Amino acid sequence: MELLSTLIGLHLFAISPVLRELSRGWGIPFPTHPQSSILNTATVLPSQTLTSRLPAVGVAVPEIARQATVRILTEPGLGSGVIIDRQGQTYTVLTCYHVVENSYYNQYTVLTSDGQSYHAEWRRSVQFANLDLALVQFTSNQSYRVATIDLQPLALGELVYASGFPNWYWPNQNSPLSTKDWGNKAYRLTVGKVGMLLKRTLPQGYQLGYTNEVENGMSGGPVFNQYGRLIGINGRLKYPFQGIDAFKFEDGTVPSEELFQQMEALSWAIPISRFQKPKTPPASETLF
Repeated sequence: MELLSTLIGLHLFAISPVLRELSRGWGIPFPTHPQSSILNTATVLPSQTLTSRLPAVGVAVPEIARQATVRILTEPGLGSGVIIDRQGQTYTVLTCYHVVENSYYNQYTVLTSDGQSYHAEWRRSVQFANLDLALVQFTSNQSYRVATIDLQPLALGELVYASGFPNWYWPNQNSPLSTKDWGNKAYRLTVGKVGMLLKRTLPQGYQLGYTNEVENGMSGGPVFNQYGRLIGINGRLKYPFQGIDAFKFEDGTVPSEELFQQMEALSWAIPISRFQKPKTPPASETLF
């Protein structure tokens, strides 16, 4: 199930011209009325000079995202996830805890990129302390892409891709349509930039703010960097109805009004480093 803020804070789909062309190839209907570019939907802090970290992959990032992202069907909810490991015929999917926590009878179905559905199990024995993370496993003799994790420090202004399966399609502002029966046709990929890196963590591990549009149902889906490597897990939408209270830090403090205005204009993810710690801490980061 989605966070309370995502249940009430549904937003209209917004997609850049480039991604609109990509969506046509995936058979996803999107609104045709003019909308602003995703890259301009939030205040982005000044970029740092990016340095080359890992060699570029041979497959385009949108294709990596499409292949590694899965839809998770619970009862009665919906969410997203990303394949992070394969051992024999057992695949492990990383998602959000709030996606799987309230499923009746502990029943889960994973829908993969080829349209196949698999019975899945939540690995309840794997605990992530207070992080909004969970592991789901399914078995298949098919070959599916496993996301590569990148633990290198991020930079403000860095290009990022967020993917997942929105629960709703809005042909107009008053008549949302459920995508529960759409299968992979509900898939969505958005492009944006890293807008904020928090030193003081928000509750449940959220520290990575980015300009991408993330919709209800995309929780648990991956955030990839420009190299096609996994850097975070979607989980919180822009402009939550709770206002500044939604951005109380884990230590109980509240951001200034100026900082809050920047924070609410961003989507938020759990950095993948909270799931898998780097062997050595980064030498320096620009943090808040």
